[in-house]
Amino acid sequence: MAGMNKAPVIVILGPGSLATARRIQACYPQALIHGLEGRVEGADRYYAAFGDTLRALYQQDTPIIALCAAGIVIRTLAPLLSEKGVEPPVLVVAEDGSAVVPLLGGLGGVNVMAREIGEALGVSAAITTSGELRFGTCLLNPPEGYALADLEQGKRFVSDLLAGETVRVEGDAPWLEHAQLPASDEAQRTIHVGSALRPASRDELLIHARCVVVAVTAGSADLVHQIREELLRANIAEPALACLLASEAEMTEPALHEAAKALNVALRFAPAAESLERMLADAVPQARVGSAVGLAHAVCPAPVDIDRVGRRRGRLAVIGLGPGAAELMVPAVKAELARAQDVLGYETYVRMAGPFRNDQVLHCTDNREEMQRARHAFELAAQGRSVVVVSSGDPGVFAMAAAVLEALHESSDPAWQRVELEILPGVSASLATAAQAGAPLGHDFCVMSLSDNLKPWSIIEKRLDLAAQADLVLAFYNPISKSRPHQLGVALELVRRHRDPGTPVVLGRDIGRPGQTLRVVTLGELLPEMVDMRTMVLVGSSTTCTFPRADGGQWVYTPRWYPAKP
Repeated sequence: MAGMNKAPVIVILGPGSLATARRIQACYPQALIHGLEGRVEGADRYYAAFGDTLRALYQQDTPIIALCAAGIVIRTLAPLLSEKGVEPPVLVVAEDGSAVVPLLGGLGGVNVMAREIGEALGVSAAITTSGELRFGTCLLNPPEGYALADLEQGKRFVSDLLAGETVRVEGDAPWLEHAQLPASDEAQRTIHVGSALRPASRDELLIHARCVVVAVTAGSADLVHQIREELLRANIAEPALACLLASEAEMTEPALHEAAKALNVALRFAPAAESLERMLADAVPQARVGSAVGLAHAVCPAPVDIDRVGRRRGRLAVIGLGPGAAELMVPAVKAELARAQDVLGYETYVRMAGPFRNDQVLHCTDNREEMQRARHAFELAAQGRSVVVVSSGDPGVFAMAAAVLEALHESSDPAWQRVELEILPGVSASLATAAQAGAPLGHDFCVMSLSDNLKPWSIIEKRLDLAAQADLVLAFYNPISKSRPHQLGVALELVRRHRDPGTPVVLGRDIGRPGQTLRVVTLGELLPEMVDMRTMVLVGSSTTCTFPRADGGQWVYTPRWYPAKP
């Protein structure tokens, strides 16, 4: 998958494409099949609008494999096309797998993908790029571990070869061994592969091997400038830089992360050593090590396998899935699930977050094991893994974010403190239910859990009484269960002391999931038997209103204003 930084997405419009999509997915196990909602069953994800979905994927630099007519994709993406060379790979495949056509992303590996898919489907890919047809390889798209020095100069170089010039190769370029290049030992044109800094030449295609690692410390002033000066001093081209290496003790230092971002390279960490040179020698044992004040660099005999150099900074994301519907899951959460190596959570919620790739590890636990789950998540992330802890709704509303932060607060393990921790929000059940009903939370409201598993019932009663007195709209999570069937009735009696019997109440069961139901009753009509553990209860305030909907239901809203006292 040369040139691809992201897993591709396979987009299908109808059920007739699913079998072909699955065959393509076998080539790219991390790819997910996106099917049109209401027309496809058995896809990994669903979308409502083809055009919006395709454009969003393109703008996110996601490789696209669309099983449909080429014209649909061309018309959809045409408004977004700009400078050649900056697009992700885009291919179209016939529904029955009889044709594979690369459309965009020649410099992003689209022709490599087309050949891989064509081989899987038993057809020839419709390659139209002249250089690839003539030479059997795209000289402007070297494989992972190599970087083209100058794209524009490269285009001129390939044009010269197409016009009849011969070429010779200097340096180690194993991917060119089977290419059909017009080779000659006396050629005036040269493909040079290496890490050395060389002047630009019309007669030379310069490809840098990403074989250099620089060890740094966060204490250095103007770190990016210092790294560039060291590369220049050592006659090393900047594109040959594969990654920066630093001590694990400096894992949270912003300067290191900013430097890696500015240089567009990976950042890895290793145990502290008596010197940067020693740290480099231990992390990259076959390299040639050199040093300067505050820096050290290693030049490897071949492109660096970054995953074998030190380790990443671990990441732990606590995410909210929303109420259950895929379209109500925020994009940042979807992206986090796609990058995760480990997924932890209550089994029901973990299954809701799927489907998952074969390489993703699922750690499903009972819903009452929150602290153990949080500690396990930190242990995994401290090893350098990308970890997700799943909650339904929003992770900060009666969910896992508080448990994760509590585990971190109690820990004295420095490795836990170095983990990159992020809380990603989701649509909470109260908000999803309110949106279905209209706007019952349009003014001040109070969110409460009626479960006394983690707090005394006396506290619940006190808070309920005060919130009802304050005329706040009330949102009840965990309203009733088999182990506490009487408590909702007690809670309603408390509220009724301060609310009119005609106060609107919204009952939303499984909102955002299959079989969802929404019902509007009055406080006087409400009985505990109408509610179960999967029901969100929204009790209106004195200003909450209802009026008929066109479909026979009722709209419920609480005005933004409040009546003035007489």
